[in-house]
This record gives sequence, structure tokens and C-alpha cells, in this order.
Amino acid sequence: MTDAISIPTVAVAVIAGTDRESRKLGFRLTLPAQILVLFISVFPLLMQLYISMTDWSPLDGVGWWMAWESWNTFANYTDLAVDTRFWDALGRTVLVMLVCVPAEFLLGFALALLFMDDFRGKRVFYSILLMPMMVVPAVAGYMFFMLFQSGGPINDIISNLTGAQFTLAWLSSPGWAMVAVMVADIWQWTPLMFLILLAGLAGVPEDQLRAATLLGASWPQRFRTIILPKMKTIIIIALAIRVIENFKIFDTLYIMTGGGPGVATETISVYIYKVTQNDLIWGYVAAIALVILIVLSIAVNFAIKKMNAAREGGRA
Repeated sequence: MTDAISIPTVAVAVIAGTDRESRKLGFRLTLPAQILVLFISVFPLLMQLYISMTDWSPLDGVGWWMAWESWNTFANYTDLAVDTRFWDALGRTVLVMLVCVPAEFLLGFALALLFMDDFRGKRVFYSILLMPMMVVPAVAGYMFFMLFQSGGPINDIISNLTGAQFTLAWLSSPGWAMVAVMVADIWQWTPLMFLILLAGLAGVPEDQLRAATLLGASWPQRFRTIILPKMKTIIIIALAIRVIENFKIFDTLYIMTGGGPGVATETISVYIYKVTQNDLIWGYVAAIALVILIVLSIAVNFAIKKMNAAREGGRA
């Protein structure tokens, strides 16, 4: 009886000891990577937080580690709260996001639905649709800078369609310059939305679609009851990616307008760039960047929660 009990006990002890050794070995093997990740992510964040509480600038003639000499605690954050130029830039960024992301989503989803079925020349059209996404944003900005000149192709097309001479100075008009920037962003990043959503549509079970068709369900009914529920997670991922990336819009916009005319197209990224390079107020810039990081982190956390809820709903 004693032997019968002792054998399983010894086996459990051996397995537990093996598990402990495996965990220790795994920790030792991953320790260099953990230290690297800690250095890459945590150290810059702490340095940014430290600098954001000072008036440090490269013009001070001392390194950032001596920024404590110009310590101001939370003065940069209180200045940020009443900085109308910052809030205006943030408002323009949100406006671009609210216009471009839904437009890219709707166009991308419509194109993805068209590409669900096979048709002649599908591969050729697929390659053509993805080409804008492959263009370097700065190059895309220069392309649209030339297109929207007062004597450029856009005005020529409108003149030919209307039969009257059309010479709008798009990029010099405070109202129309932002429209030109939005058109450029939609042109370049709709293909990304299309690619993500098409990959999601490939995961929709074809047998369910065929069964629904045989049962007499119309296309809107199949879309609403089968396609859309299966696509919720992918849709949230696609929207989250574009919201974050659109929030950081810089290259195309800066090449096209430089934030002008005046500050009419100055988004938050352009504003940070100007304050960093022109004003050299790096302590204040660190405070702005930290606030933006917190806002985007909250948005990402919200998207992850929605994605998990959609996944759980799909399993149910």
C-alpha cells in the first residue's frame, strides 16, 4: 500500500520539478529579449515624462539628463490646456479622421465585396487597386501637389466637364486645401482597407452563403445575417489601424501644403514638427506627445475591448 501511494507521489514531484526547471530555463532564454524590449519601450517613455516636466531645449547647451535644472513640474501641461493652436490642430486632425476613415472603409468594403467572386482580369485589377498603397507618402504628396495646382489636371478635368474655365487655387484656399489633402489620403489608403477586409471576407464560410442562397435569402439578407457578423472583428481591426495611422498624418499633408495656407491644414503632427524644429521647445513637445500617446492608448484599448466582445459574440 505504501509503495502504491509513493510511486504517484514521486512522479508528481518529478513533473513539478521539471516544470520549475523549464520555467527557469525559459526565463533565462527570454531575459535578453525582455531587457531589450524594456529598454526600447519603457526608457524612452520615462525620459519623455521627465523632459515634459522641464523647460529643457537643445539651445540650453546641456544634455537632456541635466534638464532638471529647468524643472517646471506641470507647467507644460497647464500651458497645453490653454494652447488654442494645439486644440485647433487637434480638431483638424479629428476632422480628417472623421472624413477619411469612413470613406476609406466604405470604398474598401465595396471593392472587397466585388472581389469575392471570380471574374476575368481579377488579378490585373487587384494589382492596380493595390498600387496607391505602394507609393511612398512623400511621393504621393508631390503627385497631388501637382494635380491640385490652379493650372493642373484637376482644374482641367472640371473645366472640360462644365464647359467653363475653372481655375481654383486649391492649395492656397483655406477651405479647399484640406479637401485636397483628404482626397490624397483616401486615394492612397483605401487599398489598405480593401486588402484587410478582403482577407476577412475570405474567412466567411461559403457553405453558409450557399445554404442561405438555396433557402431563398436575398443578398442584403446574406450580408446582414452572415457576412457582417463574421466580419466584426476584422472591421474593428481595420478601423483601429486607420484611425491611429490617420491621426499621425504628416508626409502627404506637409508636402502638399506645409500646414498652410497659414495654419488651415495644420494637423497635430505638423504642429508638433513645427514646434520641435522651429521653436525648439522640446519640453513642451514632450508634454504634447505624451498626451497624444495617452489618447491613442485609450482608443486602442477601446478597440481591443470591442474586438474581444465581437469575437465572443461570434463564438456564441
